[in-house]
Amino acid sequence: MLNITEYSIEKLNDPFGILTGERYELFLDIEVPEEDELFSENGLYIRALFVVEEQVGKLIKYDIFEKGNEDALEFELEDDEEALITDFCLKHSNEAMNN
Repeated sequence: MLNITEYSIEKLNDPFGILTGERYELFLDIEVPEEDELFSENGLYIRALFVVEEQVGKLIKYDIFEKGNEDALEFELEDDEEALITDFCLKHSNEAMNN
């Protein structure tokens, strides 16, 4: 199971007003156990795009990166890991909206 150790969040602006909901970009530093196929000695982070519409959050897209490397890894999260990321994004998007 992955563990989120640090994060940053930025609200994305839609200058043309085309998109519905509030959109956020999050960068999540993660740790995974050494026996996990995703493990990297350099560390990993996830770039997540998240939307909140009518207080319902949805993970639109995510990519997993090895720190120091700009190429996305070809891995998908397990369902429970994706749910963990979605819950984390929703919680912190609420914080970003209130600031």
